[in-house]
Amino acid sequence: MLTRRLFALLSFVLCTSAHAEETLATVTSPNKQLVVTLQLTGEGRLAYRVDRAGKPLINASRLGLLLTNAHQLDGGFKLAGQEITDHDETWEQPWGESRRVRSHYRELLLALSQPGQGGRVMGLRFRVFDDGFGFRYELPQQAQLPVARISDELTEFDIAEPATAWWIPAGEALVLEYVTQRTPLAEVGLANTPLTMRTKSGVHLALHEAALVDYASMWVRKVSGQKLRAQLAPSSSGAAVFKSGAFFTPWRTLRVADSAAALYESNLELNLNEPNKLGDVSWVQPGKFVGVWWEMHLDKSSWSSGAKHGATTANTKRHIDFAAANGFRGVLVEGWNIGWDGNWVGSQSAMDHTKAMPDFDLEAVTAYAKAKGVKLVGHHETGGNVARYETQMDAAYALYAKHGVDVIKSGYVTDIGTAQFANASGSGTHFGFTESQEGVRHFVKAVQEAAKYKIAIDTHEPVKDTGLRRTYPNWVSREGARGQEFNAWGDPINPVGHEVDLVFTRMLSGPMDYTPGVLSLNGAGDRKLHSTQAKQLALYVALYSPVHMVPDLIEHYERWPKAFQFIKDVPTDWETTKVIHGELSEVATIARKDRRSEDWYVGAITNGDARKLTLPLTFLTPGRRYRAEIYRDGDNADYRDDKRRFDLVAEQVTVTSTDTLPLNLAPGGGQAIRFTPLP
Repeated sequence: MLTRRLFALLSFVLCTSAHAEETLATVTSPNKQLVVTLQLTGEGRLAYRVDRAGKPLINASRLGLLLTNAHQLDGGFKLAGQEITDHDETWEQPWGESRRVRSHYRELLLALSQPGQGGRVMGLRFRVFDDGFGFRYELPQQAQLPVARISDELTEFDIAEPATAWWIPAGEALVLEYVTQRTPLAEVGLANTPLTMRTKSGVHLALHEAALVDYASMWVRKVSGQKLRAQLAPSSSGAAVFKSGAFFTPWRTLRVADSAAALYESNLELNLNEPNKLGDVSWVQPGKFVGVWWEMHLDKSSWSSGAKHGATTANTKRHIDFAAANGFRGVLVEGWNIGWDGNWVGSQSAMDHTKAMPDFDLEAVTAYAKAKGVKLVGHHETGGNVARYETQMDAAYALYAKHGVDVIKSGYVTDIGTAQFANASGSGTHFGFTESQEGVRHFVKAVQEAAKYKIAIDTHEPVKDTGLRRTYPNWVSREGARGQEFNAWGDPINPVGHEVDLVFTRMLSGPMDYTPGVLSLNGAGDRKLHSTQAKQLALYVALYSPVHMVPDLIEHYERWPKAFQFIKDVPTDWETTKVIHGELSEVATIARKDRRSEDWYVGAITNGDARKLTLPLTFLTPGRRYRAEIYRDGDNADYRDDKRRFDLVAEQVTVTSTDTLPLNLAPGGGQAIRFTPLP
């Protein structure tokens, strides 16, 4: 379709396009508020600008690709043709924050030629929604460029109005696992995306990408002032991107909203991904799981073999009993396979994902779990040795499928932020960034191969999320940020406002396996979480994932049954999501309706400041009465006090949609509520 549409445009109007004009085309959003204008400069260079409600949003910003094997795609362009079309559809997610998603946009497709390069052709496709836009480069198969080696992009985003930015660094050792920085946009260094911004007048923006497949991840760096330019994650084997024949790039996206709440509610990146390619995915089942995990982070047991080994048959059965007794779908077991002894990181990894430790009986454990109505959650730690993992992938998936395992948590821990990939010939290995084209290609391959065995994937140390869960619904979650485990051994641990920052930065990209629900509020040694118990409960609603972990030690859940009740009750799959309160770095209140019942759940979290808010219940069905089960910070709760952080009040009231409820959030606190219709 890519080649056919571009050359159809060329054949229709090429003969009439003798001279390029300064303005090539203009396309508006359906509500006419966003206006995108494409331009050519005197050198035939491409640029675009964006206005919103009659005011500049993005100043003229360059477009183009830099090649290492041919003349650049950066100038000498002539307009060869254009086409504007309207699209409006509503599609259904098999699981997600909301069941139904509307995709309403106007699309501009430009066909551009470079007469000085033998008539070489490039397409630009813009899709403009009411809540933002995306664009991508499209190259048809052509004799003038049979192979493209792309060193970088000229893609720019020159934000017109002074803005503040929330961002994490790119190209560093921990990949995505950094605390969010808040700086003037003009002070941003090399940043990963999503990069969230708020302009002086209050417009909220989020710069990201969609449909990242077989291409290097996009970072952004400051050029001058508030002008950002794309920078592709490098490859260790040459140009950042190698493409043969026809191809298109990922979408470069910008969400645009009047509030942080509306920014979160946008489905821009999902709508720019291709529809489900897997067919029937009813086998993908959301749910919660407990696991042999947190105890290792606390150094109470180990991944490696020996007296402290955690993944034993007996310990796993103990967790299966606990899961069955409390209605949890699964049990995660890390450290069950051989390869954990010694240095298992990077090229030293000798992980074998088909052979168990001597004290772990996979067949006996999965049979025991099946008898209890529980699923084993598989675990594949690669140590970043992707080349080795790919040789085992098929056999490892087949083994799990044989034993009824339908979810795998995969890991890519490395000590320098790189992974080991097979080279092009398969005869050796090289190292590259997790977010390189090689890394991106591997992560998609892992999900595609897992789908053949009806297995869902929850990736840790992943490439960032760009909405591919729409195309591959078995990619259910991923880490991709600084998670709860940093509260166990981090130096320092996660700051008190970390989770609020995640809502309006990392969570804009998709589900995150943050592992909330540590009721003990303690890490290893003398580390104390910057949280109250109520906040740990609220995180199950505020930080979305269809596969949420219940990570704390069994004895801690038995010690605090009042708080544990909400963790048992809260679902992980939603019919509808609404953001009630949203302020960057300050507060987030999110209401979600259960997909399998008429219940609603609310999670509110704050930073280090106490807050008194009002929760309007207009999201409830009018005319119905609900029992509100409230889990709130006690009047004296405070994350800074060793005793008062456990001050949790559980109470019930009867409400209707016309009522309001107070949200009194302690410093570092939160509130969780379940609303159940009454007869």
